[in-house]
Amino acid sequence: MSEKLVWVRSDHLPAYDDRKKVVTTALEAGLVDILVREEDKELLRLGRFDAIIVRGDELYEDGKLTGKMIEINRPDDLAKASALKGKVDYLLIAANDWKVIPLENLIAEFQRSNTSIIAGARTPEDAKVFSETLEVGVDGIAIEPTDASKIADFKDISIAATGKMDLSAVKITKITPIGIGDRVCIDTCSLLKVGEGMLVGSQSSCMFLIHSESLESAYVAARPFRVNAGPVHAYVMCANGRTKYLSEIRGGDELLAVRSSGETRPVVVGRAKVEVRPLLIIEVDAEGRKHSIILQNAETIRVCTKDGPVSVSDLKVGQEILAKLEAGGRHFGHAIEETINER
Repeated sequence: MSEKLVWVRSDHLPAYDDRKKVVTTALEAGLVDILVREEDKELLRLGRFDAIIVRGDELYEDGKLTGKMIEINRPDDLAKASALKGKVDYLLIAANDWKVIPLENLIAEFQRSNTSIIAGARTPEDAKVFSETLEVGVDGIAIEPTDASKIADFKDISIAATGKMDLSAVKITKITPIGIGDRVCIDTCSLLKVGEGMLVGSQSSCMFLIHSESLESAYVAARPFRVNAGPVHAYVMCANGRTKYLSEIRGGDELLAVRSSGETRPVVVGRAKVEVRPLLIIEVDAEGRKHSIILQNAETIRVCTKDGPVSVSDLKVGQEILAKLEAGGRHFGHAIEETINER
């Protein structure tokens, strides 16, 4: 899984006031990769964002040529696009008549190059199709709103961009209290839904879906922005597909929120709290391999199952919980194919 880019175009609108409104609305929506005309540099003062300056069909970042923009209307234009492979960082395919564009060919041709394909999308439906074409989809979407109000229609584009994750049900073989340790509580800048949490694991090959504190209990109020994630040594899945140790998480990091249905979205960390708490270890059998997760031993800590979240105090041996299984291992957070045995 790789993180998709989401750009917003303001440069295509003829009226300056409309371009200004698009930049303002994009910033309010948390979208910070914005295309602006070279003559509109005054718009850079509207807020802090990553401006992509448009000069004709060329794209510049920090004064450096980084991409090209091309409209594809006929077969000859496909050849022009192919000729740019490996020569620029980004190739923006501007929206026109997408029915005549064999997008699959471009995705397949550029997949192993260092040039990323960004597809212009005028509707959320277009964005979803482009993100899923040939399963891997394009590398990013450039929203092309007809006016600023249309940006709100793309509010779920980050979910579509990161895609859907396959989760497996793994059977619990043992639950044991193990004393105390330093555990990390992650408070995000988002309100997490019931059925939504984060992937955490003692081994990178099996990461468990730990539920958010979006449910009230008899003892404490709901904290829907929080995931009581686990001890400092554990891995957590980031929005870019890499992992970090929980001990490394800081405010401003972007982690991956995952629903029990497999849908994902990026969420920003507000703070991470490390506190000494009683712990327990949950051991499972996953496709004949043994894995485990250590969590705080408290009623408010829940894991996800196919039937909904279950408190660790109510879990039973033989019960199945949801996890993300992965072959190989991790090297500095990157997934790699190697023989590794984590215990």
